[in-house]
Amino acid sequence: MPTAAPRADRSPLDAFDPAREAAPASASSRPRIASLDIMRGAVMVLMAIDHVRVYSGLPPGGPTPGIFFTRWITHFVAPAFVFLAGTAAFLHGEKLGDRTRLARFLVTRGAWLVLLELTVLRLAWTFNVDYAHYLLAGVIWMIGWCMILMGGLVYLPRRALILFAVALIAGHNVLDRLGPPTVAAIRSGSLGWLWKILYFGGSVKLGASGPPLVVLFSIVPWIGVMAAGYAFGPVMYMTPERRRRICLAVGLGAIGAFLVLRGVDLYGDPRPWHLAPPNFPRLLAFLATNKYPASLLFLLMTLGPTIALLPLAERARSRAAGILATFGRVPFFYYLLHIPLIHVLACLVSLLREGRVNPWLFTNHPMMNPEAPPGYTWSLALLYAVFLVAVVILYFPCRWFAELKARTRSAWLSYL
Repeated sequence: MPTAAPRADRSPLDAFDPAREAAPASASSRPRIASLDIMRGAVMVLMAIDHVRVYSGLPPGGPTPGIFFTRWITHFVAPAFVFLAGTAAFLHGEKLGDRTRLARFLVTRGAWLVLLELTVLRLAWTFNVDYAHYLLAGVIWMIGWCMILMGGLVYLPRRALILFAVALIAGHNVLDRLGPPTVAAIRSGSLGWLWKILYFGGSVKLGASGPPLVVLFSIVPWIGVMAAGYAFGPVMYMTPERRRRICLAVGLGAIGAFLVLRGVDLYGDPRPWHLAPPNFPRLLAFLATNKYPASLLFLLMTLGPTIALLPLAERARSRAAGILATFGRVPFFYYLLHIPLIHVLACLVSLLREGRVNPWLFTNHPMMNPEAPPGYTWSLALLYAVFLVAVVILYFPCRWFAELKARTRSAWLSYL
């Protein structure tokens, strides 16, 4: 009798994951794919840097290289997470074996994320209950709506889905050509609220006397990113060598396209780098692409390295890789915990430095808070120290929850 072929999706990291056990090769019982967990975990850790920065009083990028790159390195988080969420949706659909069940799951999970963003996470960011004057449509809001829309897009043929994703990601910057007067007219028109939610962002008044919804993450082009991740899903079931070739080709191709398009500076970002102030370093201007809404060049700059590094993550064997995989197996649980934890740590830092908890920490972070009061702003060293403390603390509940999910198949766990 011939021996079984080696498992294509098996990884040395299996030793770090109690959920990975020998299983038949059917789609419904394939083990988790290690590289996805590691990459998700890595971007979750990077995300904490920027969210500590929110409470540090430091600006979101510039003027010094240290502050700029503290912000810039976290730009990889949202693109990687949304893209890999699409890939995870494909893999989950393969396990379910039914697109209707997958669509139902995506719609219900997406609605759940939107609800949590507007309630629990808004409270975690602000530590106040002034809901009448501030609701945040942040990254979880955006992911939730993208999942709801993916509930319909999963019925498209893969080729049509790829065309949709590429057209949206590559083509949406055509709107940059409209010019400020036209954009202002659209934003103030009868459908301005919808345009803000879909693309431009900004404050949307919910009814005549309702609270303002501050849209940080618009739906476009992120739904294209999630659709691209979903279309990328079958690559993760290919043989390791073929998967490596495709990841390198796509990732390095995206990096090359970024360098060329940013170099000619004619399309793909509303902020031409050659028009930056003369005292702003040229390298920083070159890398300062637009995140809100995410430009084509922003996405090429961030998704290219993410995809190219997937094969490297697949071969990771270190203890650090195992820790990242732990975070990556429970990304939303991590997200739910890390914002209130970082906020509490910021309050403790304020208490130690000032002898009190500064009232600024209870304003409407991260979008409508005033500037930090004089003397409050942290050093970069303190920012990174608080970040490391937060990540160390987060590891223990995340490890517990990852082990719980590995041994328990309760449906409700899939919503955390």
